[in-house]
Amino acid sequence: MLDIKNISKTFNPGTVNEKKALSGLSLHLEPGDFVTIVGSNGAGKSTLFNAIAGAFYVDEGSIRLSGEDITFKPEYRRSREMGRLFQDPMRGTAPHMTIGENLALAYLRTAKNQHAYFSRITKKDLAFFRDQLAKLDMGLEDRMKQPVGLLSGGQRQALTLLMSTMVPPKLLLLDEHTAALDPATAEKVLKITRDVVAEHHITTLMVTHNMHQALELGNRTLMMDNGNIILDVQGEQRKNMTVNDLLEQFRAGAGKSLDNDRILLS
Repeated sequence: MLDIKNISKTFNPGTVNEKKALSGLSLHLEPGDFVTIVGSNGAGKSTLFNAIAGAFYVDEGSIRLSGEDITFKPEYRRSREMGRLFQDPMRGTAPHMTIGENLALAYLRTAKNQHAYFSRITKKDLAFFRDQLAKLDMGLEDRMKQPVGLLSGGQRQALTLLMSTMVPPKLLLLDEHTAALDPATAEKVLKITRDVVAEHHITTLMVTHNMHQALELGNRTLMMDNGNIILDVQGEQRKNMTVNDLLEQFRAGAGKSLDNDRILLS
């Protein structure tokens, strides 16, 4: 489903602020893979997501999605085939628009017709939106005419997840999408995530700072450091692995101990 070969990205090249954010990174995902990613700040996790989503073009290497070379495909065109959630719940929705209008924008965005943005939402579409909202079990189906800005962070993140997946994308990118939520709300959004990904069999990449989540969710775990993947575990090896095993594997692969307190204390 996703095939990344030897991608590299350097920001501010030739200056005192030069930063090599990705260094010859390669990654292959099969359809339906649910991959968790952990690593310290600056390891390249969000940069990898930005490269896949098209926020910038990589300096070297290639990115293919479902067999198509998207290395130089514009971000707005990639967004029709990818869903993405950020750590900040406010980034995925338009606060001054209603819940229904936000859903309509997301729904039309995924349409292949180049004139889709000028289409109209039908009563059938609205009924579909209501049914999808009901699955969140947050009562949002009865608030479709309310501005999204009135929702809590957890409700907005759940809504963003729905907007990203109600037309199942080829790839879902989750960038610590529960980190800014309180524990109870985070667990609810995480459950919704599990259910949605399993229902639609969506190929998913999820960045997390929680080591337990990294081993419990999905079918594969990656660890990143210094712009590259230093550990890739799955199958029986992952099934029998503990958090301490994961930390030891990181030390062996990176040549140093993981020193991120946020991860170690999670």
